[in-house]
Amino acid sequence: MRSAARSRRAAGVGLAVLAALGGPVACSSSSGGVGSGASTSASQAAGAGTYTIWDPYPQYDKSSEWVKLLDKCGSDAGVKVERTGYDTSDLTNKALLAAQQGNSPDVLIVDNPVVSTLAEAGVLTTTEENKLDVSAIAPNLLAAGQSGGKTYGVPIGANTLALYYNKDVLKKAGVDIASVKDWASLTAALAKVKAAGKKGITFSAIGTEEGSFQFLPWFWGSGANLTKLDSPEGVSAVALWADWLKKGYAPNSVINNTQTTSWQEFATGDFAFAENGTWQLANAKKAGFGYGIVPVPGKDGGTAPAPTGGEFVSIPVQSDTGRYTTAQKLVTCLTSADNSLTTTTTLSYIAPTEQVQAKQVAATPDLRVWVEAVKAAKGRTSDDLGTKYPKISEPLWGAVQAALSGSKSPQEAMAAAQSAAASAIQ
Repeated sequence: MRSAARSRRAAGVGLAVLAALGGPVACSSSSGGVGSGASTSASQAAGAGTYTIWDPYPQYDKSSEWVKLLDKCGSDAGVKVERTGYDTSDLTNKALLAAQQGNSPDVLIVDNPVVSTLAEAGVLTTTEENKLDVSAIAPNLLAAGQSGGKTYGVPIGANTLALYYNKDVLKKAGVDIASVKDWASLTAALAKVKAAGKKGITFSAIGTEEGSFQFLPWFWGSGANLTKLDSPEGVSAVALWADWLKKGYAPNSVINNTQTTSWQEFATGDFAFAENGTWQLANAKKAGFGYGIVPVPGKDGGTAPAPTGGEFVSIPVQSDTGRYTTAQKLVTCLTSADNSLTTTTTLSYIAPTEQVQAKQVAATPDLRVWVEAVKAAKGRTSDDLGTKYPKISEPLWGAVQAALSGSKSPQEAMAAAQSAAASAIQ
């Protein structure tokens, strides 16, 4: 049951946290209007046999496989589903407002970094409270929806980052992709590409959450931890990117690149590498040149942990606790092994369980590298950071911007970032 304390906490959550997290970074949501089943509040749509679901996929209408699955899950549970699709950032704000007003939807599908914010606000129930089985979910993916030792939903799927490469550019530069195993060998490959008259690597280092998202594989791949931004390892990651710009291995445009504009640069066919995500697979196939994908390498080899994108299916707090039983059925249906393949294929995600991942690779062998990348990935709010993450992320992307622009040395930039982050999370 919703307590008065929980209501007050939901009302008091600062939107500065949401602003710091920004809009969609690595999820399949795209900006747009409200999708099928739009309503002004959950309570208005919900009747005795009607259950509301809010999701961040406004691009999918009633004819899509996603909405058909929602309807099927409703039918299987003996109820009608009223679904509303919002843009990711809009959805989070509306979920907080609905919680204040006691109008939360029965099922809420939300971007994973925001789970801890909603959980701290008292908006979400735990999987233990609603007996949602998460035993088969990969622990590193589940961690993105955990806060204070409790789990607040089930991941519907995940995506992450890897390196796309242009086979023709590497061949002309005399680079064997098998030789790229760590930072040193990648940098050596970029030097050969530049010497051959082509461009090295493009990525997004923009001063938003997208910039932090793209920097994290290099930061974590150095062995650094978000609680100590100015560690020697963390500084080495910023220095790597700054050095690439100084030597012309990466263009100055990365400072303002979003993941979309970075991809557009790679799509010209002039670049050897691009750091980007699972969601660009369809565009890669239309690029008009041979491409491959390798994981982001760690500093000393191996696969660097990349941040996970994707959403969690959660059950918000309701004053009428009798609704939880049916809500649990809906969540279980959406995340079951039988339906997960359809869901993750539709949303261009990697499944959160090994069983379904194996089915994905069997159907599409190109997904193998993404499955491996997801297995090594970690949530941005993991390590029990929770709502501290956005307060760390903003100084981090600011440090990257300062180092790449040359206004500060990598050491100075990360020292300033650590000081700002430490003050913000006190």
